[in-house]
Amino acid sequence: MKVFTTTIGQLKQELIKDYNEVNLQLFEVGVRQQRVDIISDKILFMTVHHRVSAIRSVDRKNREITRLMDVLLIDEFKRHLRLSIENKYGFKVVTILKDYDPETELAATVIVLDREVETYLKGKS
Repeated sequence: MKVFTTTIGQLKQELIKDYNEVNLQLFEVGVRQQRVDIISDKILFMTVHHRVSAIRSVDRKNREITRLMDVLLIDEFKRHLRLSIENKYGFKVVTILKDYDPETELAATVIVLDREVETYLKGKS
C-alpha cells in the first residue's frame, strides 16, 4: 500500500492530470473542461470532451456503428485509467463506470474504490 501526505485538493489536481493524460494517450487530444469530486470511496469526473471528427461524421449517417465505437473506446479508456490510478496511487479500484453523450460531448466517470479515499491519504488500512 502506498501512503500519501497530500491533501484532497492536491489529489484532485493530480487526478485531473491523470485523466487528461489517458485521454491524450488514446485520442491525441485533451479534454475541454474537467471537474473532479471525491465522495467517500468514489472519485467522480465530469468532463467535456472533443468528439473525434471522423466519428462525428459517421455518427450523422449511422449512429449504431458509432455507438459501438463509443463503447469500445470507453472500455479501452477505463482499462487505461484503472492501470494509471492503481499503479500511481496504489488504490484498489473495484470498478469504473463511464458514460458519454456525443451530442453534448459530456462524460461522467465514476471510480469506485475498495474504501474511502481519505484512508489512502492517511495511510490507514
